[in-house]
Amino acid sequence: MSIELLKNLVDYGVVVLLVFMSFLSVWFFIERVIFYKSIDVNSYKNKKALDIALTKHLTIIGTIASNSPYIGLLGTVIAIMLTFMTMSSVDMQATKIMASLALALKATAIGLVVAIISMIFYNILSRYAEVLESKYETKEV
Repeated sequence: MSIELLKNLVDYGVVVLLVFMSFLSVWFFIERVIFYKSIDVNSYKNKKALDIALTKHLTIIGTIASNSPYIGLLGTVIAIMLTFMTMSSVDMQATKIMASLALALKATAIGLVVAIISMIFYNILSRYAEVLESKYETKEV
């Protein structure tokens, strides 16, 4: 297997994984917003049951937010390692080296974008859940 093929597999694999994680985060955010808009907190027998219903899928969004930078960084590190391996076996020009390293950094950038968006979603949903729990406790709904 050539180094270029391996580099493409790692590069696109990481990007596809991060795009999939982003899709999951958006999907669960939309699902939770719809759920929060339609929930009747007074229909729950106790606060614990309400808490379980309100926090469903928040862990997934939080996990995506906390792990996507690491996945992006892993893709970058592997791509840089492969670039160095290519440099050692073939005489490369400086422009090709810089282009290869710049492309390797895109995985980290995508991972950070996914993390930022997911963290925003998580914080919005957590606050929404807190408000609904407070309304349950005071029976304002």
